[in-house]
Amino acid sequence: MTEEKPEFDFQQALEELQKGKALLGKEGILTPLIKQLTEAALEAELDTHLSQEITGNRRNGKSKK
Repeated sequence: MTEEKPEFDFQQALEELQKGKALLGKEGILTPLIKQLTEAALEAELDTHLSQEITGNRRNGKSKK
């Protein structure tokens, strides 16, 4: 599940910011960074979920046993 993804280019982001490009939005400067962070968080959450042992008799306290 781990692919090499290009890192966010901060120098290019600064240059684009100086040119007046928008920070957010579909073509925003920070959009690739936000996408990369979101994907990393989701992948970590999925890895954690899949690595947990399956236990029987799980309760959420909602009803009596």
